[in-house]
Amino acid sequence: MKIEIEKDAGFCFGVVNAIEIAQKELSPDEPLYCLGDIVHNEAEIKRLEEAGIRFIDKSFLPDIKGKKLLFRAHGEHPETYRKVQSLDIQLIDATCPIVLNLQKNIRKYYEEAQKNNGQIVIFGDSGHPEAIGLKGQTGEKAIIVSQPDDIQAIDFARPVYLFSQTTKSGEQYEVLADNIRKNMKAGVSLFVKKSVCGQVANRAPKLRRFVKDFEVIIFVSGRKSSNGKYLYSVVKEVHPDTHKITSPAELQSAWFEHKKSVGISGATSTPQWLMEEVKKTIEKLCISKN
Repeated sequence: MKIEIEKDAGFCFGVVNAIEIAQKELSPDEPLYCLGDIVHNEAEIKRLEEAGIRFIDKSFLPDIKGKKLLFRAHGEHPETYRKVQSLDIQLIDATCPIVLNLQKNIRKYYEEAQKNNGQIVIFGDSGHPEAIGLKGQTGEKAIIVSQPDDIQAIDFARPVYLFSQTTKSGEQYEVLADNIRKNMKAGVSLFVKKSVCGQVANRAPKLRRFVKDFEVIIFVSGRKSSNGKYLYSVVKEVHPDTHKITSPAELQSAWFEHKKSVGISGATSTPQWLMEEVKKTIEKLCISKN
């Protein structure tokens, strides 16, 4: 049987960078804390916990005064920076450079929007850490749009500055921009800013090409991964015989009966080592069937 892992699958630059920084900071003499999950993948979180990283939420910050704290790739709310500074916590900022640049741009255009009665609109998931951090750049004034119906919160008689969470679909972003444009009052400006990460935006067309060469597709993703949900929907639409899993334990031998080829891919938050384990498990399942 032909079993192949998509060469473009796996961690994006921001996640790779954050994990490398975390691993360099690990010390047997001093704990390293991380605010929230460093990546939305349960298997990778477990591996890093075993390596010595302690994942915490904001309620635990007062308990780590003077300790080392890592900010993950998603970015943080300005208030979190102020809180950490007030507690004399040693901050290790592993925010993705692309997210940092987006935060800077949103702050800049928010100041401009205030001068012309404009609005900042962000295409993102309201509960996602990156979206929370982005909204924080506007003093909580930005409008988060997750679903088509959410555009009803926009005042189409006022200028709109539109941004996207970096991990959202570029194709869906374009559709959203068109829908907003159709609703804008005559003569009122819509400024659409390119803010989807190129590595994420290019994944969909590459995935569509990759899956066509296989009889069955296994898509590996964490349950909380935003781009994982989107990319899985892309694959499922093109290739109905696609199965989404979080770990090799979820594989079922029946999926591979009478199949001669299997393609494996994953989210930009899926580690390469996990997809390799999935491949090995499929090989064992197929051998046991013969």
